[in-house]
Amino acid sequence: MPNKPKKTTTIRRRDFLKSAAGTGAGLLILPSGFLLGAGAPSNKLNIAMIGTWGRAGAHFGIAKGENVVALCDIDENHLAGAAKRWPKAKTYVDWRKCLDQKDINAVICCTTDHTHAFIANWAINRGMHVYCEKPLGNTVEEARVVRANYLKNKTKIATQVGTQRHAIPNFNRVRELVLDGAIGELKAAYAWGNRQLRRKGYLPGKDKDGRYFKPPKHLNYDLWIGPAPFHPYNPGYFSGGPGMNCLSWNMFWDFGTGQVGDMGSHTMDLAWNALDADLPTCAEGVAYPANSPEASGGRSKDGKVTKPIPAHPEVSPVELHTSWDIPANKWRAKIRLHWYQGGMMPRSPKAEVNLRKIGHGAMFKGTNGFIVAGFGSRMVIPYGKEADKIDYNPRPKDKQIPDIGSFQGQWVKAAKGDLKTSCDFDYGGKLIETMLLGLVAYRVGKKIDYDGKTGKVANSPEATALLSKKYRDGWKLDG
Repeated sequence: MPNKPKKTTTIRRRDFLKSAAGTGAGLLILPSGFLLGAGAPSNKLNIAMIGTWGRAGAHFGIAKGENVVALCDIDENHLAGAAKRWPKAKTYVDWRKCLDQKDINAVICCTTDHTHAFIANWAINRGMHVYCEKPLGNTVEEARVVRANYLKNKTKIATQVGTQRHAIPNFNRVRELVLDGAIGELKAAYAWGNRQLRRKGYLPGKDKDGRYFKPPKHLNYDLWIGPAPFHPYNPGYFSGGPGMNCLSWNMFWDFGTGQVGDMGSHTMDLAWNALDADLPTCAEGVAYPANSPEASGGRSKDGKVTKPIPAHPEVSPVELHTSWDIPANKWRAKIRLHWYQGGMMPRSPKAEVNLRKIGHGAMFKGTNGFIVAGFGSRMVIPYGKEADKIDYNPRPKDKQIPDIGSFQGQWVKAAKGDLKTSCDFDYGGKLIETMLLGLVAYRVGKKIDYDGKTGKVANSPEATALLSKKYRDGWKLDG
């Protein structure tokens, strides 16, 4: 006797949804039948990792929980290593071709500084979420183009600039001290970094016997050069280890901006986070030898004046002091913002406080005192006539700014949700545009007046010429 077919039960869509909601299943059926849930494949980003070595390793953990569908690296050995981790991903050596892969909806950019703005902007043009390692650009124009493109698309994409130290809870505690009046009315802010890497100029293309260096077969050197003016291959550009290779090339003007785009981006973030700053109205820059009185704003006792260090045509400065006028906002007046590097330092508020012990730090000057901070620590120093009147009570925990948690995780969560991150291309774009403007002022040797709305310098044709760059044929910022 044949088996009778089992009775089937038809579950209506509406009843299923009620059941799923009632059991806390966290599932949603879309009109197409597309299934979404916390662990469902369809609820994962389709990521292209552009740059698969060095700093890229910091993103492997968060990427493991998503779909890595594309890998791109100019070094085919690095590419092969990443392909072992994600064997199903398509591989590329040219990021321009990679970004045309149709199923990509998110990009993690860990390439050379001089390609960051290009990759970020091209990805935004394709509607992709973007995590871009710092700096967001190498010129004022690059920073402005990427930021403007993001602002036009911010209701559709999540972005994050890779200043991951922003997730350290101390950043929030410092901001709270400033906002809550721990030092009275804010008057000025300072940030500094102590790294010193000196180079004479671009590395030579020939060895000591006059023979041209040849790039290894696994290295697509022309793609590494990308939009920059061509410089002959030298193995010294690739001598650094994972995460530190940038220190082999980022001080050269055609490839980077030295400490401004490197640790300067991290350290200025500690100050910038507490300012709610808009773009500056002017910028100045000067460099003095680190052992000179002028390096800390002083003068020689014998009346001798130290000559400033002129800008080098090929290499970004080691010593540097740049400063800007930051416009007033709703809660503070106009302030002066400063950046110091390479041994140049702000004056300490007290002789017994040695700021040089903080390799990368920030300081805020108020009417009643100072805040001095490193990435993970902070102190309040009462000062001035009203110092004894400081009456500050820290916020209770339930009123504190919430911790970010995983910095990369915040971006992934934003891409799947409200699109909000702490260092999006508006916040990070303004920060690096300001820093880069200081470099322009230093290079022309004069104070420059700046219109942040138009991106124009009013008083220096020489400065205007340095706001942007010419790129090699075949490379364009907006593609």
